[in-house]
Amino acid sequence: MRLFTIPWDFVAILLVLAVIVPWRGAVRIRQLLSRPNIGTRERIALYASTIAFQWIAVAVTFWRATARGLTAVQLGLIIGRPTRTIAVAIGTAAFLAVVQWQGLRQLRHVTPDPKSRLMQFREKILPQNSTESLVFFALACTVAVCEELIYRGFVFAVVVLAAGGSLAIAILVSSAIFSAAHAYQGRQGIATTFVLGALFAFTRVCTLSLLPAIFAHLVVDLISGLSGARALRSSPATDSAAAGS
Repeated sequence: MRLFTIPWDFVAILLVLAVIVPWRGAVRIRQLLSRPNIGTRERIALYASTIAFQWIAVAVTFWRATARGLTAVQLGLIIGRPTRTIAVAIGTAAFLAVVQWQGLRQLRHVTPDPKSRLMQFREKILPQNSTESLVFFALACTVAVCEELIYRGFVFAVVVLAAGGSLAIAILVSSAIFSAAHAYQGRQGIATTFVLGALFAFTRVCTLSLLPAIFAHLVVDLISGLSGARALRSSPATDSAAAGS
């Protein structure tokens, strides 16, 4: 089994994804959560800057990937099995949508812990009106495409080469780096994104394409972002606060 020597620029990109991105995300979210109130302007600025950063990250990553000779097949940029790809995309998205809806239904009937980092994140970062929701939709589309290109495309391909073709190692490592990027969501967020990352990577293995992961990722983010905000506003904790004000 021949191992692949990772070029210096690939190492630099992996270090940025595994260390710099999680650190910067945690610092930025901590600063936002420390504010007593976050308005529409701050949320839209956060969404817009994230969109810009994601596309810049994709541009730099794929510039180096193509310069080093990684192919569309290695990066998952093909649809070589159209029927299977479409079926896996729809099936995965439907499964995750059901899981999301069930979680949101429970949220409406359970008083959330206001001290939970994930709960604070949802309350302050998720869209609160139609204008924010529109920009959030653009953000969700960007994140679904860009994060899959980076983590299930580039990172997965590099780890497969470095690990001598081991798909299992590629799934674990790409999922770990992906979950690290979501460390700002707290322990629950890290665990959830690791599982999602592994599932998305598995769909890539089954179909040789990023399309199912992109589609399922978009569905998850839209439901958790748009419907999650409404669920929080109608939760028992919100109702109690409104009654006491």
